[in-house]
Amino acid sequence: MLQMRQELSGIVRRRHVFDLSTSHVTSGGGRFWRRAAKRFARFAILQVLALELLVAALAAQGTNSPPQVPAGDPLGRTTPQDAVLNFLDACHARQYGKAWHYLDLRQMSLADREKNGPELARQLEDLLDDTPFDIANLSRSPLGDLDDGLAPSHDHLLTVQVDGRPLQLELEHVEVKPGLKLWLVSADSIPLIPKAHQLLDETPFEKKLPQVLVTHEVLDTPLWRWIVLLMSGVLVWIAARLLARAILVICRRVLKASSAGAEELLKPLCLCLAIASFRVVLEFAPPSAIVRLYLERALAMGFFVALAWAGAIMIDLAGERWRSRLDPHMKAMTYSVLPLGRQVLKLLLFLIAILAVLSEWGYNTTTIMAGLGVGGLAIALAAQKTIENLFGGVSVIGDRPVLVGDFCRFGNRVGTVMHIGLRSTRIRTLDRTVVSVPNGQFSTMELENFSARDKMWFHQTLSLRRDTSAEQLQRLVSSIRELLRHHPKVETGDIPVRFIGIGAYSFDIEVFAYVLTPDFDAFLGIQQELLIELMLAVERVGTGLAVPVYDTLNSDHPVPMRRAG
Repeated sequence: MLQMRQELSGIVRRRHVFDLSTSHVTSGGGRFWRRAAKRFARFAILQVLALELLVAALAAQGTNSPPQVPAGDPLGRTTPQDAVLNFLDACHARQYGKAWHYLDLRQMSLADREKNGPELARQLEDLLDDTPFDIANLSRSPLGDLDDGLAPSHDHLLTVQVDGRPLQLELEHVEVKPGLKLWLVSADSIPLIPKAHQLLDETPFEKKLPQVLVTHEVLDTPLWRWIVLLMSGVLVWIAARLLARAILVICRRVLKASSAGAEELLKPLCLCLAIASFRVVLEFAPPSAIVRLYLERALAMGFFVALAWAGAIMIDLAGERWRSRLDPHMKAMTYSVLPLGRQVLKLLLFLIAILAVLSEWGYNTTTIMAGLGVGGLAIALAAQKTIENLFGGVSVIGDRPVLVGDFCRFGNRVGTVMHIGLRSTRIRTLDRTVVSVPNGQFSTMELENFSARDKMWFHQTLSLRRDTSAEQLQRLVSSIRELLRHHPKVETGDIPVRFIGIGAYSFDIEVFAYVLTPDFDAFLGIQQELLIELMLAVERVGTGLAVPVYDTLNSDHPVPMRRAG
């Protein structure tokens, strides 16, 4: 188990190194590799989580359950389930001389045990293999099932109806010697085995079949049952597809769902119906107990995976339906929230499905969850950067400083947010490259969101020539104020135009207003219109803009440039 955890840590470390090596990939020829890296990263996360879940399950079960074959009992009779499993293994290997040791025959003499024990074991084998007996219902605890209503030292094994009366076979926790207690078929159940075995005569259906189909066995199951199961499987699959299509047609008409979404649900729905129907068929033609155990486990796994598959598709359909009905002003948020929310919900859905499968297989899910706590700590230590990026992404989505489609400044660069994922945020810069920033780093940056502006600042300073008179200044200030106040797209304050200073070479007038548009392209058009009007206003009052004075290369004295006008 320690070796498995070390291998898991190695996988997580390689995943972290891969994250670092791919975080600097931008655009151009690296686009293909970036997409491949993204897909590999997601697969690696799911692989690590699934592996950790299985390791935790095995570790938890290994910690709280004793081994199957302890040092004190080479036959492995320490729990009810282990005792029956090992008993059936011995019977299927035709080792009835060994199998009768799983029966409490202490009330018989040694000679009677050796004479009648193998036959009793064979009869009990037939009962367990030919009746709807489920090994998974037996307890995996050394103390047995304490909640079954029986005495603490007894566990239920099998109930058979004989002449309208139920015969109950039980297991008993027997102390065979001081300090060693084993689970055996109880002494009170031994006389009931021959009576119950009388019910296993050939049925009227079997009497009509060729004897080779009844007597010949494959995996301790009559051949005719395998034929019935195979034929039923084919028929069940065809019927499940037809029924699934009918259900989807009804749902499409009632819910008015799209045909594309309904078609996506067809496969998981068909699989669920086929598995549920085949599970019913198993009751009428059951294989041997051990084969039935593993077959039912496979069916349970397929059923829960199909449910999780259908749930993931429904999450996608619900997300798209929700987004299509949102206010247009809120849709930008969904491009950031929905992808991350879908991934988290799908991951939780499949983890729940895995826990449900393990519970159906007989594992203690409470112990598994306790084991996951230790495993989660191991992952947290081995994948600190990955978890930091994950929570960074959740922080960006929850706080919403930027959304997908927003134009922003991050650090000393600007660009448009393209995608906010579990690990990183992708931004397209002005020169059309794509920068991938890990979410842990992106969430700590100073972000300036230009797309969140409700209006844009129009701020200009007019430097007039020094020969401008006071009367010209007053006329110009009044003209610009009226121009701004009468423009439908300009918001002015109390003093939008003011004379702010006398410079060394100019008189300075400040223009302060807001353009009522969040669209940058529209702002540029209005700004251009206003600047031209300002120039015309300056010309109408008979003055001009000052030109700065600079030193010429061939003179030690400043030389003024020719003034306009």
